[in-house]
Amino acid sequence: MSKGITNYIKIFLPIFIGVFCIYISFRNIKFSDFTQYFFEINYLWVIVGIMLGALSHISRSYRWKYLINPLGYKLGFINSVLAVFSAYLINYTIPRAGDLARATMISKYENIPLEKTLGTIVAERAVDVICILIIICIGLTIEFQRISEKFILLISDKEISIIFIYLGSISSILFICYLMIKKSKYYKSIINFFAGIVEGLTVIFKMKNRNLFILHSIFIWLMYILMFWATSKAFIQLHEVTFFQLMISFTLAALSIMFSNGGIGIYPLAVEESLGWYGIQSSTGLAFGWVSWLSQTMMVVIFGGLSLFILPFINDNKS
Repeated sequence: MSKGITNYIKIFLPIFIGVFCIYISFRNIKFSDFTQYFFEINYLWVIVGIMLGALSHISRSYRWKYLINPLGYKLGFINSVLAVFSAYLINYTIPRAGDLARATMISKYENIPLEKTLGTIVAERAVDVICILIIICIGLTIEFQRISEKFILLISDKEISIIFIYLGSISSILFICYLMIKKSKYYKSIINFFAGIVEGLTVIFKMKNRNLFILHSIFIWLMYILMFWATSKAFIQLHEVTFFQLMISFTLAALSIMFSNGGIGIYPLAVEESLGWYGIQSSTGLAFGWVSWLSQTMMVVIFGGLSLFILPFINDNKS
């Protein structure tokens, strides 16, 4: 597969998934029933949710220095905050492209080798995976009966074959890419690059401030969940939904983000489907999903745009 085709797939496949999910969301819902919620909700709770989301991003920026410092480099807090917000904005173009952009920005402005900054971001993502697995385990433990019933219905559905076909296709593509890389003349360079990433991963076990790193990791994900919970309080119809039921919905929505640009389309659909398990109307769940997604997207667009604009100016002497 040529590089050009691969790039087109990376760009347009997530967009297609997002558009398809928007179609699925609205095909059985009257648009007037959906839009009425935007005139009824308490936007004060939405603002609280935005603030909690911003705190999680700031904490992530501060936590990053605990990964960089053991490598023998210092990370400026302002640059870290601006790079993190910029990365979230860039993720709306190509999923996960923001991580590479964030590593590149800090490598340029803080004079840290790219493979080391990228390695620390991989370490971050590994910790994030552990955190979300813990959240999933908590949710599964508390809502085991409800989730097991839905899983049984899922595996008995004929459409499950589509999921296996999709996973098989992804696995085949990854295997082909591996074979192409192995035969490439740049194979050794790629191996050295990933060796730097491995070094970044091992930093977690070397750092002196492990406890503070863990506390920030807990705080980041707690703020994510509380952001979701606070936004739900804007809807009178969701006041009876328990915190742990919202946690299940949040987890599915968070996992869905990786499949489209910033979660557009698929995030609200995941919220709608998961809240439907607890008897919440589709229009209510979908409206909540869109309000939650739009509020955080607006924050990222505003602060991410400002960050991209400010970064070159405050680092003019470094570049």
